[in-house]
Amino acid sequence: MIDLSDGVPGVSAPDPENFEEFWPYYLSQHLHPTTRAVHAVGTLAAVTTGITGLLRRKPTTLLWAPLLAYVPAFASHYVFEKNRPATLGGHVLWSIGGDFRMLAHTLNGSIQADVDEIREALDMSPDEVTLADRAGREETWPLTVNSRAVQPQEA
Repeated sequence: MIDLSDGVPGVSAPDPENFEEFWPYYLSQHLHPTTRAVHAVGTLAAVTTGITGLLRRKPTTLLWAPLLAYVPAFASHYVFEKNRPATLGGHVLWSIGGDFRMLAHTLNGSIQADVDEIREALDMSPDEVTLADRAGREETWPLTVNSRAVQPQEA
């Protein structure tokens, strides 16, 4: 269970101050199921490639690991999520931890419950898959994406 009593840090509450507060923010930036799937596959590919590079003592193989994880993941943010990757927001180590936590929750089947908690805390409707969808809703509710205010679009 995620503590969202004060809102989602960085979205509907002040910016996160530690990794446990960052996790709901991180997850709010990964609401689209395809974005999460791309991250999971990329993280698994990176770990496998990294371990292979270490075991075979091949530094060039090892160098491919972050590219396998982050090139597809970053692309998924622009294509599906319509936001900037959380890694570029200044919390690189927290984002890496978020990748691994999201992978663990994906593999153990608990990720959808976490996503549902975030969506409920943000009062998102079923047709709003991402925060970009939420930003398009005609409301005066202040929405922040990556710690920047987003104005509702005009109809």
